[in-house]
Amino acid sequence: MVKRGNDIRPLVKLRSTAGTGYTYVTRKNRRNDPDRITLRKFDPVVRQHVDFREER
Repeated sequence: MVKRGNDIRPLVKLRSTAGTGYTYVTRKNRRNDPDRITLRKFDPVVRQHVDFREER
């Protein structure tokens, strides 16, 4: 069973920095990445790879 409160790998929502409102949902490891993560992923609205930042 998975704990939801203080999970070591919580679900995080990544929002596009291009301003399109497109999001990805992924998991991150809190021990390895305690700060907000930024990943470069494809945004289908602008059809380019852009930075996606974690939102809380």
